[in-house]
Amino acid sequence: MSYLGVGVSPGNVPVYTNLKVIEKRVRVAELVLRFMVCAFAVVSALLVGTDSQVKEILGIRKKAKFTDVKALVFMVIVSGLAAAYSLAQVVRCVLSVMRGGLLLNKPLAWAIFSGDQVMAYLGVSAVAAAAQSGALAKLGQPELQWMKVCNMYAKFCNQIGEGIGAALLLTLSMIFLSALSAFSLFRLYGLNKPKK
Repeated sequence: MSYLGVGVSPGNVPVYTNLKVIEKRVRVAELVLRFMVCAFAVVSALLVGTDSQVKEILGIRKKAKFTDVKALVFMVIVSGLAAAYSLAQVVRCVLSVMRGGLLLNKPLAWAIFSGDQVMAYLGVSAVAAAAQSGALAKLGQPELQWMKVCNMYAKFCNQIGEGIGAALLLTLSMIFLSALSAFSLFRLYGLNKPKK
């Protein structure tokens, strides 16, 4: 025991044993992250889903819309799923914070952990596919004689880039949430250890 009344680990790092404070901070962090995921998902889906631009080329009107690129359609669907899933989890988190309890048992913790993992992996795949499609639109592929589409549809490409950026933030938030739900799940297995 140190003179401050705080336990000291072998590496001289203070060890705090007030689990109630840690649990409350974890619940609040989870709630904030879930709100962020919901917000980023809605912003991403709206930016990409409402994007279109009409251009007249040699007297022919051509409208660029997100449905022309299947990777963007996939990203909008994943963003919508992430928003709905996150909203349901926000309700659970708010109830948890209001009641003061964890509202968490092992089967529920496994379901939350699995759902967070699925949403994180879907987000990574959607952002990767959309970013690859965006890179092709921006840079073209000279070896295959694919032209740079963003030279003609600059507004469309800029808004798609913003949507992909929001989806990237959504995905990073889901990755952090996956780690947090893994922490919440696996600490349930350490609570009932018999003392020797």
